[in-house]
Amino acid sequence: MPYTSSPNATPSSLTPHDATSFSLTPNDATPFSLTPNDAAPFSLTSPDAAENNWGFSTRQVRAGYNPTEHNHAVSVPIYQTTAYSLETAARADAMFAFEDEDPLYTRLSNPTVDVLERRVTALHKGAKASIALASGMAAVSCALLNVAGQGGHILTNYRLYGGTVDAFTNIYPELGIHMDVVSDADDILAYEHAITNNTKAIFVESITNPLVTVSDLEALANVAHKHGIPLIVDNTVATPYLLNPFKHGADVVVYSATKALSGHGNVIAGLVLESGNFNYNNGNFPQFTQTHWFLRDENDMPRNCLDLFPDAPFTGRLRAIHLNYLGAALSPFDAYLILLGIETLEQRVTKQVENASTLATWLHESPHATWVAYPTLTENRYKKLAQRYLTRGAGSIVSFGFGGTEEQKRRFLDNVKLFSYQANIGDARSLIINPAQTTHIELSNEARAETGLTPETIRLSAGLEDVNDLIYDLQQAFALALGNSHAPDDTNALGKGEESSNTKTPGDANAFSNGEVPDDPNALGSTNESNDTQTLYNALNTNNSSKADVTV
Repeated sequence: MPYTSSPNATPSSLTPHDATSFSLTPNDATPFSLTPNDAAPFSLTSPDAAENNWGFSTRQVRAGYNPTEHNHAVSVPIYQTTAYSLETAARADAMFAFEDEDPLYTRLSNPTVDVLERRVTALHKGAKASIALASGMAAVSCALLNVAGQGGHILTNYRLYGGTVDAFTNIYPELGIHMDVVSDADDILAYEHAITNNTKAIFVESITNPLVTVSDLEALANVAHKHGIPLIVDNTVATPYLLNPFKHGADVVVYSATKALSGHGNVIAGLVLESGNFNYNNGNFPQFTQTHWFLRDENDMPRNCLDLFPDAPFTGRLRAIHLNYLGAALSPFDAYLILLGIETLEQRVTKQVENASTLATWLHESPHATWVAYPTLTENRYKKLAQRYLTRGAGSIVSFGFGGTEEQKRRFLDNVKLFSYQANIGDARSLIINPAQTTHIELSNEARAETGLTPETIRLSAGLEDVNDLIYDLQQAFALALGNSHAPDDTNALGKGEESSNTKTPGDANAFSNGEVPDDPNALGSTNESNDTQTLYNALNTNNSSKADVTV
C-alpha cells in the first residue's frame, strides 16, 4: 500500500479520514442534514443561544461574539483601555457589588478578553466558564493556589513541564502548597493510595511534554471524585480540538495559550476553565465558604464565593481574588491575537497531527533514532489510550532518542535549517530542542529517571510545512552530524517553489550510516504527489529491522 502522510495511512482518495466511502456526511455523523455537528436542529437565534448547537469549526470562528454589541464590527475590536465610565453612582454601586457584569477595570475584565473567554468556553462542551491570564504558568499557579492555597497538597507525577515541577519544589511551598508525587504515573492505584486528608486535587497533563504519554483521565477522575477532590488537567498539548477533558470527568482545565491555541509564536497567555459541577462545599475547601468583606452586597452583608458565583465558583473566586490582587491580567491586544489563532485551530492542528504522525513513522525506521515516542505507533504502550481519548490524533509533539554522541547531537541541532531551535511547542513553524538540557533542565535526576527523560532525547514540534521538506531537513542534519564532510548539493533547496527539482529523497534508510547523502535530487517534493509518497514508502521499507517504541 502506498505510504501517505495521513496519520491513518490509508490510500489517497476522495474519502474523509477514518471513513469507508465518500459521502456528504460530516465526520463522526449520521447522513448529512441541515443540523450542526453534535447538535439539535439548527435555529437562527442569537449567537449566545445558538452556539451550543454549532459544530467545532463554527464555534472557533463565531462563538462568544455578537457584532451588534460592538458597533457591528465584524472582527473582534481591541478595547485598549484601562477603565470604563461608571456613568452614575447607582451603576457604580451595582458594579462594585458584583451585581453588574459590565467591565469595570481591565485588570478584572475587558470586552476583548471577555470574547476570548466565552469562545474558549464554547469550545469545551461541558465547561461553564473560563478566565484568561497573562501566561500558562499564571494559569497553573492560580489554579493550584485557588484549590490549595490555605495549605494543601497536590497529587501529581513528574511528567510535567519543567517549570511546573520547579515551581512545586521551590515556589509553592512558600505559599503553603506541597506536591506529592506518584512514582508510576500510569498506576491508577498509586494515586488512590497516595491521597491523604490534606490532598486537595490531582493534577496531570493530558498529553505529556516531552515524551508524549497519555493520561487515563476517566480513571483519574473516578479516584479524585471518590475522595471529594477535583481533577485538574493541563490540556495544552492536546488543545480542545483533539481532547475535551470535561467529557472524561475533569473538573478544571488549564492551558498555556502561548502554544497551539494561538499557534503563531507571538503571544504569552494562559487560560483556566471549569465544569461548574464540582461541589466545593463538601468540607474540603473552606476557602470557598469563607465570607469576605470586599465581596459584600449592596446592604454591606459579607458573602462567600459560592454565594456570589454559584454556577462557576472556581473561576469566579480566581477572578475576584487571585486575578484581582496578584494581577496576572491578559492584555486586550494579546487576547485579540489568540482569537485570531483560534479561528484556524482545527485546520492547523489537523495538519500538525498529520505531519507529526508521518515524522514519527519515518523516525521509527531511521537507524539514527534509538527510540521514538508517539502514541499512535503500533508498539507504543499508550496506543490504546490514544485510541480511546485522542480519536482526532495525538498532537504535534514527537520525541526520539538520538543515536550518537553528545557532540554529534549538538552538531545535529546546529545543522537543522527548517526546524527552529527554540523553547516552544504548537507553533505554525516546526520546532526542535533537547529538553533534558533546556525546557526540562529543572527536573532532578530522580524525576528524569521516573519519567524516562534521558540526555539523548530530542523533541520535535511539527508545524505546517511540507512534511517532505521536514524529513529532508532531518536527513541532511543527521548526515552532517554523523561525519559527512559536506552538506547536500543544493543548500538552498528547502522552501523553493520549484519543488520538483530542488528537494531530495530520503533514499535508503541505511544510507546515512556512513555519512552519505541521498542520491536522487528529484525524488522528493515533485508535483506528482503519488510518486512522492511511493518514493517515501519505498525508502522507509528498505530497512525492515525492528525497533521498539519508547516505554516510559
